Amino acid sequence: MNAQHVADFLNTVLIHPLGLTLAVAACWPVIALACLLRPHSIRYVARFLFPAGALVCVAMFLCAGTFLISGHAPEAMILPLGLPDLPFHVRLDALSAFFLMILGLSGAGISTFAAGYFRSGEGTAPGLLGLHYHVFLASMAVVMLADDAYLFMVAWETMALTSYFLVTSQHRIPEIRQAGFLYLLMAHLGAVCILLCFGVMQGGSWQFTFSAMRSASLTPFWATVAFTLALLGFGAKAGLVPVHVWLPEAHPAAPSPVSAMMSGIMLKTAIYGLLRITFDLLHVRFWQWGVAVLALGLFSGVFGAIFAAVQTDMKRLLAYSSIENVGLIFTGIGLSILFAASHMPLFAALALAAALIHALNHSLFKSLLFLATGSVMHATRQRSLGKLGGLIRFMPWVAALALIGTLASAGLPPLNGFVSEWLLLQAFLFTPQLPHAFVNMLVPLGAAALSLTVALAAYVMVKFYGVIFLGQPREASLHEAHHSNWLERIGLGWLAAGCVVIGVQPQLALHATGQATGMLVGRAVAPEPSIWRIAPVAPEQASYSGWIFMAVILCVVAITFLAVRLLAHGRVRRTAPWDCGYPWQNSRMQDTAEGFGQPIRHMFGAFFLMERTLPSPADLTPRYRIHIEDRFWRVFYKPLASGVQRLADAVAFLQGGRLSFYLLSSFLTLLGLLVFLLWH
Repeated sequence: MNAQHVADFLNTVLIHPLGLTLAVAACWPVIALACLLRPHSIRYVARFLFPAGALVCVAMFLCAGTFLISGHAPEAMILPLGLPDLPFHVRLDALSAFFLMILGLSGAGISTFAAGYFRSGEGTAPGLLGLHYHVFLASMAVVMLADDAYLFMVAWETMALTSYFLVTSQHRIPEIRQAGFLYLLMAHLGAVCILLCFGVMQGGSWQFTFSAMRSASLTPFWATVAFTLALLGFGAKAGLVPVHVWLPEAHPAAPSPVSAMMSGIMLKTAIYGLLRITFDLLHVRFWQWGVAVLALGLFSGVFGAIFAAVQTDMKRLLAYSSIENVGLIFTGIGLSILFAASHMPLFAALALAAALIHALNHSLFKSLLFLATGSVMHATRQRSLGKLGGLIRFMPWVAALALIGTLASAGLPPLNGFVSEWLLLQAFLFTPQLPHAFVNMLVPLGAAALSLTVALAAYVMVKFYGVIFLGQPREASLHEAHHSNWLERIGLGWLAAGCVVIGVQPQLALHATGQATGMLVGRAVAPEPSIWRIAPVAPEQASYSGWIFMAVILCVVAITFLAVRLLAHGRVRRTAPWDCGYPWQNSRMQDTAEGFGQPIRHMFGAFFLMERTLPSPADLTPRYRIHIEDRFWRVFYKPLASGVQRLADAVAFLQGGRLSFYLLSSFLTLLGLLVFLLWH
């Protein structure tokens, strides 16, 4: 390569957005290899290379955000990599740029937190952990940039393998190895479905590029087959019920920054893949697809919220909460398919914008909450809700920032979680205009299920924050809890700031989704041309102003503070709170995680398989225990595993036969194939 070629390459990288994005993404593998130079130095890997990875995330966020704001046309490129006749194709458009923006925005906060979180002597060596972590980031970026099935699957499998190694970083613990194996199994089953989907969309040709798939003419039957395979494959990665079983096991097993990365970013790659295939590569859409996605999304939302409400492990609670939020995103996608198939582009754009913004919001507040649990675990060495409490006294910064994430996850204004849920509810209000009587009868039930999900999510967040940070410490060791370091606080603050900014100024998120919805459904949701409010359809129908909500809240707080100070004439009297006439209050008298979940267990008992252990009357130290199991394990997965095991045992005799038996089997197989060929 001569100097002119180098100059041309640098010119392409620095001027064209796709080249610049590729150059930024290539920094992560470089950092990953640099981790191997001093693999056992926690100071070098965590304190130097992880902040460098965070800076790369910021650069990716700026590249993707600039691409969206400028309205740049899609760019494609063929890389000099891959097989001789099958090179890698990459493409940057509005959809990939939006999800790259999510990757950069959340990844910056997570990587900064990870720089202060990881300690030496915790599982995998720091160098290997940094290698897997940054290759994981790079593979997710390549998934969003891939423009052919070959590169997409290579990046997808790389993402699955590196995340598996991250999940099993504490590989000496048997439960973590089991959780990692389950995750890897479900990831590969999903990958098989995605690969078959790409095979169907080729339409009989040998072209693996996405441009060839866009021009392929599929019959309604084969288009439905491709969509079903995509829904199953990407749904397994996203944690959509009933292919969700890996998520509540893998997220608690992983280190907290990895849990945040998987929940906040990796799940969004599945959302990206489904949107890419449904709205971009497939040229037809049917309203039945929308009904199926809508039903699965609503059921996943209710299911995840119910199971989150009864958890006693704070990371499992957040894992089930992720299933609930994924359900809300799929609900928006299902509504968008319904509207698009009914030729209602404005409402399709509204529902799709709600799904995209909720994907962005979830990446922020759920990453924030997972990281906050990491700080709590490092400070207390506890993850059980029954052994926590009162940490707001010892960890005020973490408690304050976690409160922002909790309120955002609960969907309260003026934070970002409210914006996407409000837009989704607005989309539901326009469903009576759908030209399908059957759908019009069922959609009100969907609106009710959405309201139930949102209410349960708020209930779950009250339990999460109240049990961990409020009340009295349930263990004496909590009095020795130490605060998080400054790197952890910066990471938490970055994500909390994102929750506040999008909640107060949702126009930013709507403008970012405008290019993507215009590309996918041919219409963009135009926010009200004002910095004070948004009106996604029409100002006279509905509008929302985060600034007004914020101003009202601040005014109420200020007026209350001044009124108390003036009425009390500046005097403050401190006394113990009212104890209801029972003066012997202690930590055992306050609500527990089990107590919060008891009403949910009674109301939604059909969802659970419960096993209770009751103490005997003569027991001097009575203990009441309850074990809750997912019905899908008992009804679907355990019978399936038993069937596979019986099938394997039935054919195991083939491995222990004699040579003459193997030769006879081969001869009979060849004879059967010959008869089959002659017959046809």
